[in-house]
Amino acid sequence: MLPSQWQFLVRPPSNVKETDMTAPSDLILRSAAASVATHRRIAPLVSKTPIVSSRMSLPKDTGLVYKCENFQFTGSFKLRGASAKLAGVPLDRPVITASSGNHGIACSLAAQKTGHKLTVVLPETVIASKREKIESFGTRVIIAGADSSLAEVHAQQLAQSDGYTYISPYNDAEVIAGQGTIGLELIEQMPKLDTVFIAMGGGGLISGIGAVIKAFSPSTLIVGVSATSTAALAASIEAGEIVETDHLDTLADGVAGGVDAGSLTLPMATEVIDDVVYCDEAQIADALKILAWTENMIVEGAAALALAGYLANPSRYAGLTNAVLLCGANYDQTRVHNAISG
Repeated sequence: MLPSQWQFLVRPPSNVKETDMTAPSDLILRSAAASVATHRRIAPLVSKTPIVSSRMSLPKDTGLVYKCENFQFTGSFKLRGASAKLAGVPLDRPVITASSGNHGIACSLAAQKTGHKLTVVLPETVIASKREKIESFGTRVIIAGADSSLAEVHAQQLAQSDGYTYISPYNDAEVIAGQGTIGLELIEQMPKLDTVFIAMGGGGLISGIGAVIKAFSPSTLIVGVSATSTAALAASIEAGEIVETDHLDTLADGVAGGVDAGSLTLPMATEVIDDVVYCDEAQIADALKILAWTENMIVEGAAALALAGYLANPSRYAGLTNAVLLCGANYDQTRVHNAISG
């Protein structure tokens, strides 16, 4: 049962019995409570994305569904966190962020709606279509750094020297709470939910969703899926501290990059993630093909990464109801075409 001081902030959806819940840590409860409040605040700005059942042949009594953030207004879940953060920033404060693409697109749309002046720092490897989308909102773009982590460093330096308010793509309590609203929708939409597969990047998405799931449905397992080419969060969880890893080219470019020193997401992800699955580029490409040709959905590599985590050992999840989070669909057309036709 939840501690009494949280019951008025965090109320379980109608299909979750309060007596079935255990008390998570204060860190998880605070984030879940923030997601409840945020969900009400950003509801006019974001789409409640659908649940779609898989068309794949599955073992008896096994369920597989997709939570389709690829159908979000900006093509990814990032709009939730960006809207949550910008709602609390004074309009006279210029805002800066760093992004591999999706967070920048989300901040750009949110800033257009709120009237904030926004600058986005993109890595040199940014997909051209994502850069074009960001610039289409009138956002100022700076290219700096060979990967997302280096772009973040540059944006943070500019924030300190030039007086910007910096919006982290993941290391921010309000951003995490915004991403956590996906978890609220999931447990309202699914009468039974045994396992959730979520791609691991900087940790904001899996921390936010995981906090909500563990607050309201603690028996649900959270499986973090890490690309072997860029596995900073997974390595940091294993080490118990932030560690640096190599960041190789990956189809799952949306999860590429490192984790900030002192990141909020490391303790949260460590607490909420029950299992970590590593997937290589071939597995991500195979998942992209299945999503395209069996499920009739073309998504970005980071979304396919989550499905690859399930496909790595589907027999382990036989007889369970499993949800795969499709985090986005902002992809490089040439690259995805090559992956799904190869």
